[in-house]
Amino acid sequence: MTYVTEENLTDLAIERWSNIPDPRLRQIMTALVKHLHGFVREIEPTPEEWIAAIMWLTRVGQICDAKRQEFILASDVLGVSMLVDAINNRAPGAATPSTVEGPFHIPNSPEIADGGNMAEGAPGIPTFCTGKVTDLDGKPIAGAMLDMWQTDGEGLYEAQIEGAEGYMRGIYHTNPDGSYTVRTVAPIGYTIPMDGPIGELMNKTRISHMRPAHIHFHIAAPGYKSLTTHLFQKGCEYIDTDVVFGVKEPLIVEFVKKPAGSKAPTGEVMNEPFYEVKYDFKLAKAAAAMKAA
Repeated sequence: MTYVTEENLTDLAIERWSNIPDPRLRQIMTALVKHLHGFVREIEPTPEEWIAAIMWLTRVGQICDAKRQEFILASDVLGVSMLVDAINNRAPGAATPSTVEGPFHIPNSPEIADGGNMAEGAPGIPTFCTGKVTDLDGKPIAGAMLDMWQTDGEGLYEAQIEGAEGYMRGIYHTNPDGSYTVRTVAPIGYTIPMDGPIGELMNKTRISHMRPAHIHFHIAAPGYKSLTTHLFQKGCEYIDTDVVFGVKEPLIVEFVKKPAGSKAPTGEVMNEPFYEVKYDFKLAKAAAAMKAA
């Protein structure tokens, strides 16, 4: 029998947690014990500090609900979400880069026809997003799904508005030539939620809690690797300090301002200024499709 000492405790815990039949779970749990013990040995917390950490994590869980995910927000601001995303999306160079989903995606958005407005009644500058979804060789992908969500022109998502339903989000599908046209409003840079445990922690730092203006996309088509990404507004003041580390250079796009009286991509003449955003998304083939080929 080997009894516990400060020096041997980590090895004993790793040995005990290696008693797991599933090899992947065994790898995960022994690595977790190793690195968690390493963290504790490095910072040497007092009992009061450790209990405070446990209570903070408890409050992170307690504030989560169907529309708010504080644990995802914690993962985001620590850079972990982007690291997991990068590891799992090592796509070919020509593919559109991915970025984090974030904590505000709501499934089962309303279906909207091509050119339809997903921001009906929302405050903000009218904005039209157009482009194509293609494969890596530029071949159009018909019927690709674009699940989109974003803030309104005041920086709010549906999840932050009491009673809102189907607000600032929608599902579109590409035309036979791979093209899409979406009407929305221009997003703005916004603060992450600061009224919970993550905000409490951020307020103890000098780290910016702002995200640059962006539109979220989740794009999927049979036979292709699905893509979750953003389009960021070029020139936004928070581009270089995104609190969730989500900005990748190829995803920064020009929001081109058009004057009142100009024709929109939908063919209508606008009686107010608006933006045009043009972007072509490139999808890599799914692993199963590549093997079949």
